[in-house]
Amino acid sequence: MRKTHLKPIAAVTGALALAATLSACGGASAASDEKVVTVYSADGLKGENGDGWYDKVFKDFEKKTGIKVKYVEGGSGEMVQRAVREKSNTQADVLVTLPPFIQQADRKGLLAAYAPAGSDKVDAADKASDDKWASVVNNYFGFIYNKKELKSAPTTWEELLDGKFKNKIQYSTPGVAGDGTAVLIKAMHDFGGKDRAMEYLKKLQANNVGPSASTGKLAPKVDKGELHVANGDVQMNFAQSKDMPNLGIWFPAKEGGKATTFALPYAAGLLDKAPHSDNGKKLLDFMLSEQAQKDVSAVGGGFAARKDIQPADANATALAKVMEGVEVFQPDWSDIGTNLESYVGAWKTAAGS
Repeated sequence: MRKTHLKPIAAVTGALALAATLSACGGASAASDEKVVTVYSADGLKGENGDGWYDKVFKDFEKKTGIKVKYVEGGSGEMVQRAVREKSNTQADVLVTLPPFIQQADRKGLLAAYAPAGSDKVDAADKASDDKWASVVNNYFGFIYNKKELKSAPTTWEELLDGKFKNKIQYSTPGVAGDGTAVLIKAMHDFGGKDRAMEYLKKLQANNVGPSASTGKLAPKVDKGELHVANGDVQMNFAQSKDMPNLGIWFPAKEGGKATTFALPYAAGLLDKAPHSDNGKKLLDFMLSEQAQKDVSAVGGGFAARKDIQPADANATALAKVMEGVEVFQPDWSDIGTNLESYVGAWKTAAGS
């Protein structure tokens, strides 16, 4: 499977470079005094033009605390794999991924227990019972289509098998991207199990362009008409549609069934033995603060993780309309977490990867 280049977004200051050097030499205690925090995150929350939720949260956080944020972005699976490789010499402080990868990170011993201020307002289903992680932005899995090239959105999975979609469909790589893994989860739910889902995805390969380690890179291709259909998630695609007017969001149904989706939140945890642990805790607190949570919809086009935040901004109203009539199901994350490798393996066989 193809890997994406991991992109350090924020500039690395001289102090950060020194901190990295000290950490590499075993001087973690000296490095921990630096005014920096490193975030490994799945893509989707940082804006293409510096106008995303992360952009505002990081800027406000730095202004309030003087702590600079170093940001590294990639697929959810990639971020976990990178943290695993660095486990003996942890380089990041905060990990943000989609399920089931945050649970995977926990099982691999990557996360330290910490309950951020405000996490008591997060629904129990959206956080770990042992405080290893908590959702900071709620979200839902979805698909996108090109509104200019297609007169209306497709409605079923089966429609995507039509020859008119030859080389016009692409979805991100299961096991690497959170949204790519979500394709498997939704297909298994809608088709009634792994085997039937894989039968369908094998047929879909006739129209599929091929793997993509980053879901975020698919939306520009759909907007330009290079692709007509791709996977994504509501928050990311809604935010992207501000600058990509041809994007439409839809939810596939099994023929004869209802359009479905499931919650796919951005979940954040403090990395174990983080070089700047105290700064990581401060950032997690800040992400769940009232203002940051109000900005989730107003700025980020997502859904607040805190139950006590009931936004009424224009984005929140538009997002409610996007979700109208869509059936939300609850995945068995325990099963998915336990059997993820076998599900991804079955997909590789079906897709011929």
